[in-house]
Amino acid sequence: MNTEITKLLGIQYPIIQGGMAWVAEHKLASAVSEAGGFGIIGAGGAPAAWVEEQIWNAKKRTDKPFGVNLMLMNPEADQIAEVIAKAKISAVTTGAGSPEKYMERWKSMGVKVIPVVASVALAKRMERAGADAVVAEGTESGGHIGELTTMALVPQVCDAVQIPVIAAGGIADGRGIAAAFMLGAKAVQMGTRFITTEESTVHPNYKERVLQAKDIDSKVTGRGTGHPVRCLRNQMTNLYLRKEAEGASFEELEQLTLGGLRKAVVEGDMQSGSIMAGQIAGLVHEKLTCRELLEKLMQQTHEALQNVNTLFGE
Repeated sequence: MNTEITKLLGIQYPIIQGGMAWVAEHKLASAVSEAGGFGIIGAGGAPAAWVEEQIWNAKKRTDKPFGVNLMLMNPEADQIAEVIAKAKISAVTTGAGSPEKYMERWKSMGVKVIPVVASVALAKRMERAGADAVVAEGTESGGHIGELTTMALVPQVCDAVQIPVIAAGGIADGRGIAAAFMLGAKAVQMGTRFITTEESTVHPNYKERVLQAKDIDSKVTGRGTGHPVRCLRNQMTNLYLRKEAEGASFEELEQLTLGGLRKAVVEGDMQSGSIMAGQIAGLVHEKLTCRELLEKLMQQTHEALQNVNTLFGE
């Protein structure tokens, strides 16, 4: 399947693996890229030295294109931005702000810039700043989220900008990918679906929790503080939501989630850890290799698109 994004990134399939902090490290990213997608190393809150090490480890595992996700609130964002430039990776995705001050440097080194956006206004701003594409991420996704749903956000962003749009949030299978194309997207970004892959290094408890998730299992904490985060419900989310409803201070609520993602991903703590996952967790029922997953997703996508054609007698 050839789209503007597959051509832009030099990949076989229009599927990008989300840059999930603590989850998206070099083994997963390189496996996704080797399988024909676009793997991404998630910098999260990690130091620049770790990101640099991850990039070189990925390059040892694959000669295919891959990228890095930079959370712009990272204290070492400036240093990581320079690591990305010097490494001349294929593309960088960004979140939690605007990457404008880094864009000229990245583009001078041949790095494609693809900011993650949750609004039309930010998408238009990124286009004016020279972004090569944008990821329009709906509120269905795991982790830090915006307000608009993918179904509402993606077509509005597609109508507002001329650069290619990548849809993210609430996409688990070929039906979701086909739907994203119908909305005008040129590729999809998927995070939760890759958590349970064989190459994912997250704790087995985390994988099993995603595999056992039901449709109503995701909860959003932090709406009252202006920092909404979607996780699978557990003891921590229940306590957080109760305290949030009682008017607890931002500082008290922050203490509940401090180091929570590491607890879940590394230690396998399914009670006090932050089990970040999207609403599609209830659609994830199997462990596959990245290659098996990508091939299955593309087969499902072709079948879904053929079904659409059949409806119209084509």
